[in-house]
This record gives sequence, C-alpha cells and structure tokens, in this order.
Amino acid sequence: MATKTTPTSKPVNAATVPVGADFAQLITRLGSLLDRVEGLLPAPQQAVDWSASIAFRWRKHNGRGHLQAVAHPHKIHLSSLKGVDSQKALIEQNTRQFVAGRPANNVLLTGSRGTGKSSLVKACLNRFAKDGLRLIEVDKADLIDLPDIADLVAGRPERFIIFCDDLSFEASENAYKALKAILDGSIAAPAENLLVYATSNRRHLMPEYMQENLEYKHLDEEIHPGETSEEKISLSERFGLWVSFYPFDQDDYLGIVDHWLGTFGCKSSEAARTEALQWSISRGSRSGRIAYQFARDWSGRQMAKKQSR
Repeated sequence: MATKTTPTSKPVNAATVPVGADFAQLITRLGSLLDRVEGLLPAPQQAVDWSASIAFRWRKHNGRGHLQAVAHPHKIHLSSLKGVDSQKALIEQNTRQFVAGRPANNVLLTGSRGTGKSSLVKACLNRFAKDGLRLIEVDKADLIDLPDIADLVAGRPERFIIFCDDLSFEASENAYKALKAILDGSIAAPAENLLVYATSNRRHLMPEYMQENLEYKHLDEEIHPGETSEEKISLSERFGLWVSFYPFDQDDYLGIVDHWLGTFGCKSSEAARTEALQWSISRGSRSGRIAYQFARDWSGRQMAKKQSR
C-alpha cells in the first residue's frame, strides 16, 4: 500500500516577508509612543554656567531640579534703603564677613511688610557681587532640594546665599524639616561657602494659636513652653542672626518718599508730601514699598503734565 507523505515546511526567511501596511503603522505608533515617553523623562543634567549671572533660581521640571540664571537681577543699592540703618549695618557686616571667608551666620529677617527685608538682601548681593557673592533663590516648595543645591556649590570659589523670600509654614507642612537640617541638624557639616537668608512676617515662621498657651508648664516659678511651641522655636533658633523690622513713622515715610522722588527726577514739594500721606492712609500702611509706589505714580503724572504742555 502506498504511503502518503506530507510536504515538509520550509524555513521562512524574515527578510523575504513583505512589510504590510499594518506593520508599518505599528512602527509609526511605536515611534510616536517613544517620543511621548522621552518628553516625560527628565532632561540630562547640564553643567551650571556660573558666569551667566550673579543670581540664580532653583527650578524643577519633571521632578528634577536645576539652576536657572537670572538674566536681569534687581540691582538695588544699599544707599537707596532708608529708615533701616541699624538693620542694614547688621546684615552688611554679616555678609562682609561671609565673603571674606570669616565666620558668619544664617540670617532671618522678620517684621512688618514692605519695610525692605528682601530689598536689603538684594542690595547686599549688588554690593558684594564683585567679591564673589552669588545668590540662589529657592521657593518654599523646593526646600527639600537644599542638600542637592549644597552639593552643586560645594568646592566652588564663590560664596552663595540661599534666599527664601516671604517664608512661612503651616502646621501641616513638613518642608521646614529640610530647612532645619541644612541650617543645623544634619549629619553632614554645614557647607563653608553657603548661608541661608530668609525673610518672613512671622518670627517663628509658623502660625501660633491660642490653644498652645495651654501647653505651657509652670515649674519652680518658671514657665516652660510645650512641645508644639518648642518645635516652632527650634526652627527660627537655627538662624544665628535675627534682624527685626518695624513700621515707619511719618517722618521716615516722608523721607523715603523724598528719596524716591529724587531718584525719578522729581523735586519734593509740600503738595507731593501731602498726597503721599493721603496715599499711605488709603493703603493702610506707611512702608518703604508704599513710598516707592507713590513716588512712581507721582513722577509718572508729573512727566505726563510736562509732555502735554
């Protein structure tokens, strides 16, 4: 009886298989998917161009931080800050010690709004930039990255100030722990070329509540704060230098108005001073910021009058 044989299958050469429309479409979709995935990945870390500016901002993108040079730093002069002579002397001396390589303290500037706290830090940068001072502005949300920033500047010849403006924490936030560690509380020694200057309207950087008074204890005729208050105090105590700012009286306020009017090319007058006081009443504050804003408004109006003649 004849036996039936089945044809043996021949090996298929992949190179001979025609690429169909479905396969080409799959390749296109895979390429598109890879492009989208690459867009989500952090960019390669680039070396910092320290010569690009005297001031930098810490920026985050896709979870990775980097230093961004500030193209046009605010170059305010120390001589432009009026009514804060004692505060100016303290911070200028501390900064001078720092850029000279001598011991200096982290600084906490607290007090009334608009009295020149952040302007004083910027003025110190302008004053000592030629001596190697640099400033890095860090938002509160990015304080967790302070150890990374410290690693970036370690070994650099420049002297760096970490600037945290208008700093405060709510009771539920934990970012202050990173700040405490970089100030004084980490296993690593503080960086020799790095200080923290922070401004705040709160002396202890955190809100204080009436119920915390119930935690105070009376021992041997001494009053001891409770754990909540101790936690808040422990953060501000890590700043070696506290500088307080207070509301300006009328004479100081008008003196600042006169200064800024002169800066904008206008002469002080009784009419300008009277309107400056009315301006401060409408704003509910006599501060350097209010005086500066009034001077800009007054000077702009005076220039418009001259041009219309």
